[in-house]
Amino acid sequence: MNKDYYVVIMAGGIGSRFWPFSREKFPKQFHDVLGTGKTLLQQTAERYFNILPKENILVVTNKIYADLVKQQLPFMKDEQILSEPIARNTAPCVAYACYKIKQSNPNATMVVAPSDHVILKETEFESTIKIAMDAAAKSEKLITLGIKPSRPDTGYGYIQYIEENPDRIKKVKTFTEKPQLELAQKFLESGDFVWNAGIFIWNVNAIIKNFQKHLPEMAEIFEEGSGKYWSKEEETFISTAYSQCKNVSIDIGIMEKAEEVFVMLSDFGWSDLGTWKSLYELSNKDENSNVIEGNTMLYDVKNCIVKVPKEKLVVVEGLEDFIIAEFNDVLMICKKDHEQRVKDFVSDTKNKKDARFI
Repeated sequence: MNKDYYVVIMAGGIGSRFWPFSREKFPKQFHDVLGTGKTLLQQTAERYFNILPKENILVVTNKIYADLVKQQLPFMKDEQILSEPIARNTAPCVAYACYKIKQSNPNATMVVAPSDHVILKETEFESTIKIAMDAAAKSEKLITLGIKPSRPDTGYGYIQYIEENPDRIKKVKTFTEKPQLELAQKFLESGDFVWNAGIFIWNVNAIIKNFQKHLPEMAEIFEEGSGKYWSKEEETFISTAYSQCKNVSIDIGIMEKAEEVFVMLSDFGWSDLGTWKSLYELSNKDENSNVIEGNTMLYDVKNCIVKVPKEKLVVVEGLEDFIIAEFNDVLMICKKDHEQRVKDFVSDTKNKKDARFI
């Protein structure tokens, strides 16, 4: 187990595409979505137990979720939980973690991973991460993991790579975010595109060098915290730092601009579990291709996902290809093919200024 290896788990998102199950006070990463007995956050942390020391696991989250992180990952000390005062996308989140890690270990190599992904082939995932970390530790490569696409999905980002060597780690040519269906189909046919899994690997000096080059103002902000990380001064400093940061993703701010960007071709049963459709595809189905959770009676119902509370009876008749989801005080009934509108439902509810339902 390498003491220079770290993982930074990003657990601050709300997951609005998974509403009403994922809510502002209790986002999906803190739920046992697949009924495994462990939440998505717990499963994410456990994937690294054989790769690096538990004390090298850091979680970046909104400060309102810090107690949830402590409850679900009781092995973590307070200093391992990086509380963001406000949401500022992924670039400040990564910068915060990088500069904090570098202060305690200038030789660190790190993984940055979302907290809400599903990995079905855990052994293959572990092997992939170790190969990528070993490669990043010895170079200035910024590595992202790429998944061979199984369909022309318009909900994922795509990476085109250059086929210049027989290795699994390829030079990145282009990034394309959520293309239209026709373009996604062409990507599939070309054979040199993969889905962007949003899992990054690099050594701490390489990523900081790229912050200094491509996001110099942000680099300067977090460099001012030198000596304050891992101390009582950190919280006050971070509160000021985040108020000065612009809202930008690590993909746009760094990965699409940097020169030494590589993708590692991977196959470990990955899903970002970002939508109801992805949950439907991953879940066990009955003889009518329904995914069912809760106390239900179904009549002539096909290809639906029904996720409702156990304490009430839900009767459904004559529906096909629908999402029927109830959580706390919200019931949503929506065509599966229209699941992209879930974000609109959340936005419209916000406009009504009724925070109970968000």
